[in-house]
Amino acid sequence: MPTLTKLYSMKEAALHNTPDDCWIVVDGKIYDVTKYLEDHPGGADVLLEVTGKDGTEEFDDAGHSKDAKELMKDYFIGELDLDETPDIPELEVYRKDQDMDFASKLLANAGQYWAIPVAAVGISAVVAILYARKK
Repeated sequence: MPTLTKLYSMKEAALHNTPDDCWIVVDGKIYDVTKYLEDHPGGADVLLEVTGKDGTEEFDDAGHSKDAKELMKDYFIGELDLDETPDIPELEVYRKDQDMDFASKLLANAGQYWAIPVAAVGISAVVAILYARKK
C-alpha cells in the first residue's frame, strides 16, 4: 500500500527561507532542515543558499554519500506538487481576420463615445439658431 505524503507547492516552500524555518527541495521532495543547519558538514550557509528553492542541482554537484542520502529521510516532510497550475489571467483572443470595417467600428464605438456626436449636434443647432436670428 503506497504511503501518502503531504504535497506542497513551490510557492509554499519558498516561504520557509530563514535560519529559523528552513526548507529545501531536492528531487521533488521537501525537507525541513532547520534542526540540521548546525550539524551540516558543509556548514549552515550551504543549506541557507538553497532554502525555499529547488536545490537538486547543488545537492547533486556536492557528491553526497549514501549515508547523507539516508540521513535526509529523517527530515522529509512532503513532496513537491508537480500538478500545480499557475494563475494565468484569461486573455481575449483577437485575430486580424476578425477586423471590422470602418462603419462597424464607428457604430461599435458610438455607444461608448456618445458625448462627441451629441456635442456636435448641439453646437450645430446653436450656430443655426444664431444665424437665423441675424437674418
